[in-house]
Amino acid sequence: MNIKETALEILRFKRSDILLQGFPTFEMSYYGANHEGYETNGKSHDVPVGTFWTDVWGVGWLKEQEGVMGFPREHPISKPEMLKSYKFPDPNDERIYAKIYKDKEIYEKQYADTMFLGGSLRSTVWERTYKLIGMENLMEYFYTEPNFVEDVLDTVTNFQLQILDYYFDAGATVFNCGDDLGTQNSLLLSPNVMEQFLKPRYKKVMDKIKTKDGIINFHSCGHIEPILEMFIELKIDILNPVQATANNLENVIKITQNRLALQGGISSHMLVVGTPEEVRQNTRDVVALLNKNGGYFCGPDQGMVFNPDNIAAMNDEIYSLSAAG
Repeated sequence: MNIKETALEILRFKRSDILLQGFPTFEMSYYGANHEGYETNGKSHDVPVGTFWTDVWGVGWLKEQEGVMGFPREHPISKPEMLKSYKFPDPNDERIYAKIYKDKEIYEKQYADTMFLGGSLRSTVWERTYKLIGMENLMEYFYTEPNFVEDVLDTVTNFQLQILDYYFDAGATVFNCGDDLGTQNSLLLSPNVMEQFLKPRYKKVMDKIKTKDGIINFHSCGHIEPILEMFIELKIDILNPVQATANNLENVIKITQNRLALQGGISSHMLVVGTPEEVRQNTRDVVALLNKNGGYFCGPDQGMVFNPDNIAAMNDEIYSLSAAG
């Protein structure tokens, strides 16, 4: 059984004897998915500190810290009256979709035997919209300008639905979606806002992916326990990164076992401040909890620059546990 077949067995809760660090996916992305601008020659966050650029959506970004992605600082439709003159990017613009096919060529030459072909829907609905409007503005407009918010959300959702056609044409089978919906100890948005504004749009995107039997890997940082049932209802297959310090992992696995696969869960805090032996113990504890019946891809609960000794300890422990299984 090769790594792709093994990953599918884990995803289907049929194997717990082998650990993989993530679902093996080579990700295609349209130009702009990762905040590229037309004038940046394909670069976005890999620029010197102090660099300002504008992405294809018209959002202005500033790189403020080394090793950390830039932050959105200018929002092209921060006021409802700005929507009338604002021009959304066109998913049928060759400058945007052509990158998908270039990425596919790389996949076919180097990764087809060991990885699935994926498509990026980064900043699926919520994040793409707040970057256009501004987070604080959007939170206010949910209540004061709901029609404006609905218009922007619908246009963002329609963009994602149209870009899916290019991913389908290129042969993608895994779709990496994501919006950070939690803070360290609560949801970022109220359940009512989630239900009225976001869930219907997510459903349109997820339903279209499922027409092609696509695998959905959804990213959300923070406290997401209250919306685990929503993820399951939306037919999401994998949830990452399962932030250990923001969620009760025992409760997470109780809700998701045999219904929603998990990816991550190993404490990034421990990887930063712990000793190698503490990291080993945390890895053992998380694997014992989340991998009782499969459906678990092992790894950190955040992507950060970690102590090399601690990463080595985690990797070695994952290998040892997998070999023992």
